[in-house]
Amino acid sequence: MPQKLFVTTALPYANAAFHIGHMMEYIQADIWVRFQRMRGAQVNFVCADDAHGAPIMIAAEKAGKTPQAFVAEIAAGRKPYLDGFHIGFDHWHSTDAPENHALAREIYLALRRNELIDVRTIEQFFDPVKGMFLPDRYILGECPRCGAKDQYGDNCEVCGAVYSPTELKNPYSALSGAKPELRSSEHYFFRLSDPRCVEYLRTWTQDGKLQSEVANKVKEWFAEGPDGKIQLGDWDISRDAPYFGIEIPDAPGKYFYVWLDAPVGYLASLKHLLERRGEDFEAYLADPMLRQVHFIGKDIVTFHTLFWPAMLHFSGRKVPDNVYVHGFITVGGDKMSKSRGTGISPLRYLELGLDAQWLRYYIAAKLNARVEDIEFNPEDFVARVNADLVGKYVNIASRAAGFLAKRFDGRLSADVGVEGRALLDALRAHSATVQQLYDEREYGKAVREIMLLADRVNEYVDAHKPWELVKHESQRAALHDVCTVCIEAFRVLTVYLKPILPALAQQVEAFLDVPPLDFAAAQRALGGHRIGAYKHLMQRVDTERLDKLFEAPAPPPPAAPGGEAIAPEIAIGDFAKIDLRIAKIVLAEAVDGSDKLLKLTLDVGEGRHRTVFSGIKSAYKPEDLTGKLTVVVANLAPRKMKFGVSEGMVLAASHADEGAQPGLYVLEPWPGATPGLRVR
Repeated sequence: MPQKLFVTTALPYANAAFHIGHMMEYIQADIWVRFQRMRGAQVNFVCADDAHGAPIMIAAEKAGKTPQAFVAEIAAGRKPYLDGFHIGFDHWHSTDAPENHALAREIYLALRRNELIDVRTIEQFFDPVKGMFLPDRYILGECPRCGAKDQYGDNCEVCGAVYSPTELKNPYSALSGAKPELRSSEHYFFRLSDPRCVEYLRTWTQDGKLQSEVANKVKEWFAEGPDGKIQLGDWDISRDAPYFGIEIPDAPGKYFYVWLDAPVGYLASLKHLLERRGEDFEAYLADPMLRQVHFIGKDIVTFHTLFWPAMLHFSGRKVPDNVYVHGFITVGGDKMSKSRGTGISPLRYLELGLDAQWLRYYIAAKLNARVEDIEFNPEDFVARVNADLVGKYVNIASRAAGFLAKRFDGRLSADVGVEGRALLDALRAHSATVQQLYDEREYGKAVREIMLLADRVNEYVDAHKPWELVKHESQRAALHDVCTVCIEAFRVLTVYLKPILPALAQQVEAFLDVPPLDFAAAQRALGGHRIGAYKHLMQRVDTERLDKLFEAPAPPPPAAPGGEAIAPEIAIGDFAKIDLRIAKIVLAEAVDGSDKLLKLTLDVGEGRHRTVFSGIKSAYKPEDLTGKLTVVVANLAPRKMKFGVSEGMVLAASHADEGAQPGLYVLEPWPGATPGLRVR
């Protein structure tokens, strides 16, 4: 019988647009879902915006909007990304939807009836200016271990120490700058330490639902303490008002911590989808044939392998059958980060006219079933797309379609002969292997297998030389057979690549004039079928256009003619994070191939020189800058660019409406300043 699958990806937090890590996860899951459907599975593939929590509440307040309006604005921007990269979710919902409110409360009340909820009084920091208890990440102070200033309330980014916020020295609120007060509050805890939870989770995490390396890592959390007992920490699941979230049903003024209701959003999205179709949500989940699968990143393993299955099991609900964990996407060995200037904007990728299927193919070619980071390398990207997709795969159709159209009115040969049948049979014999690799999420191996088959087809073409056969009328039948073998082979390869390249497969189906391709179609011959007119299916990567993906974005347009509006208010803690230093421009040079950038060699008083690429070429000649002092953002994460690594940012001023008042002015300190002085 066909499989029944309920598949999700991790819910993106609704405080920003998608980044490249989101798209990698969605592409991985989408490929798997498309493959399963191609072999007859019944799949519901859903996601939702993670809409609750203090960060969204605070961001909405700064933007002068309600949290609901703020989230709705973010959600409205999702569609171009999902459509642009051919991500086929059946439904996209929100954790602030009524279904999620109801389900979260039902699960909590079931856990309470099962005596797994405790109420305790804890002490935590309170911002007297903002009138709210502060999440750990909104408390700054001096690290209690190394003394580093301006460190977060849960860990030090200098020495790596982990601690509680109350251990910070000289703490202050990142929201108001005020000294926080230590106050008591009742909090609600999910008792993971209960022996029932410990025993259940120890079994659940080791019975094949997780990848082996994930299961091994989780196993470390079940180490026995000095008393011989396994100690799992209880989970604080409540937050105090003001808080944007779901109010706890029997605790006015208390709200579920966002991580309790966020995964419930998987169920809420499914419930909304099924009820919209007129299907029974509870009956669907109760079906013993249903398989529940989650795709997540390695940074949220704890929530999905401890809290989530325990919440579901002890509230009487179905638990996940598999949690598939993946690594990050990196560049230069570092995790891509928009905030650090090392990310790739998915929307920018599409706006530049880069084919979304190039990225789908490249990511697939790098992915495997393990928890490994994948590296985005521009040169490798170009080589794989141009050599594999265009040079090997698409080229097979382009080499044969013209001959069939001109010489045989587009009709395929009824019988391709012994050698042709042998090649096609060999391609079809790999179907089981390709399907197994997709099923096991070994996409990189599947791609390599498919490209090896494409090599065999191209070897067949090179051996039979249709461009030579066409010159001899006596070879007309041989030409017909060779071109038919090419098209049949191309169709089989398209079946194998369709989960990765759905839009191209749709073009191929139109060109071949065949119904939507599935794996069964690969086993059938088209003998005598008439194909349509061939149109070019895929362009090669334009390297100049790809290079633009890594250039610094142009400054945003002005808010109003004649001036630029003041940016949204920040707290003193936000400013304290920026390390501004006096720098001497030791050398300024033009950058070959760029009409915007100058390469600056800077002395920032560190005993070494830094390289910074700055978009100031339009305003300054290199010789005008060499020897000058300026101001640089010294703690900006290095950014890998086409021309090298930039290790900071030189500050410059410009008018918002440069058309009215042109000019770009690099900041220059007064005489007497020396490299390394901090600007405060």
